[in-house]
Amino acid sequence: MEQDTTFSQVHTIMTEYAERTGLAPVGKTPCRYLWTDAFGVCNFLEMYQKTGDEHYLNLALQLVDQVHRILGRHRADDLRQGWLSGLDEEAGAQHPTMGGLRIGKQLNEREPGAPVDEILEWDRDGQYYHYLTKWMHALNRVSRVTDDAIYHTWAIELAKAAHSGFVYLPSASSRKRMYWKMSIDLSRPLEPAMGHHDPLDGLISCYQLQERAAIPALTGEIAELKDICTGQNWATEDPLGIGGLLWNSCLVAQLIANGRSLLNSLLEDLLNSALVGLESYANTNSLDLPAEYRLAFREFGLSIGLRGLATMESLLEDEPKLFIHGERLRTQIENLLHYKPMIDSIEQFWLQPASRAGNTWRDHRDINEVMLATSLAPDGFLTL
Repeated sequence: MEQDTTFSQVHTIMTEYAERTGLAPVGKTPCRYLWTDAFGVCNFLEMYQKTGDEHYLNLALQLVDQVHRILGRHRADDLRQGWLSGLDEEAGAQHPTMGGLRIGKQLNEREPGAPVDEILEWDRDGQYYHYLTKWMHALNRVSRVTDDAIYHTWAIELAKAAHSGFVYLPSASSRKRMYWKMSIDLSRPLEPAMGHHDPLDGLISCYQLQERAAIPALTGEIAELKDICTGQNWATEDPLGIGGLLWNSCLVAQLIANGRSLLNSLLEDLLNSALVGLESYANTNSLDLPAEYRLAFREFGLSIGLRGLATMESLLEDEPKLFIHGERLRTQIENLLHYKPMIDSIEQFWLQPASRAGNTWRDHRDINEVMLATSLAPDGFLTL
């Protein structure tokens, strides 16, 4: 009965999201946003796998196509036209991710030479690396569910475009770094700082894509991302950041179970960083605050990550020989499971109509609702 209720909630959320953003029925000006849509694809895949109803699979595939045809091309209010890759119409349609994908922000990107307005920049378009990695994951999931290699090819082409655009060698340095935000055409940085977890997201995404590649297509990218990651401290108090560490841990654990034993040390590092962050975050008592002081989608990142602990626990039980220092990993997971009640605390708070009545929910409605659906039914996102 509880599963039926949960599926009904997810179905309602995702149906309303599809209607509201012009996915189904198709709107005249669909509203696509890369991060939200990546989770949306995974949610539709989960609903398809739970029910076998091809309506949900079709929605996932339609969403992929719409994202590529909107965010893979220049904006309607831009003098530039066509595919971001610069390819002609036919070739661009065959390789829609080769020039990266726009974020989907409301305002056009900052013009070259224009002064930086840090507040306004949040509403300006461009490309975010950590959004691109989420779309790589979504494409990989589609490829695995449909057994259609074209989606995997597009994911690899996106990984290469993102790496080429975002990774650079600073002057007077022997070690590469990454830009946080790039222009729509990947020709110039809009924000030179490096995102805290961007190289980590990239490394795990490339490992994930390499696993299914017929040839080692991302060897160079993996080597450079490993170098950037070396010595980094991943711990954070941000709930979305902690959630990212946990869902990346879940993916790494699955890669280890599939034979990538060299990732054992990375898994331990991620779990330790997540635990340090959770201990600190719990002490802030942020989940006791009223809705106007909270951002739902950041909290859903944490609840989604905590959902992945069950998968990791099962993998350790089923494939103990593949996990080096298995007992230490079990202890780490047990310590993290002490924070499992946060899942219900987060979900139940935001399921209350009163919590969704304020601006912090309404201003981010699409991302809030889609990530709530992922938290309620996480396997489409968390499972390779």
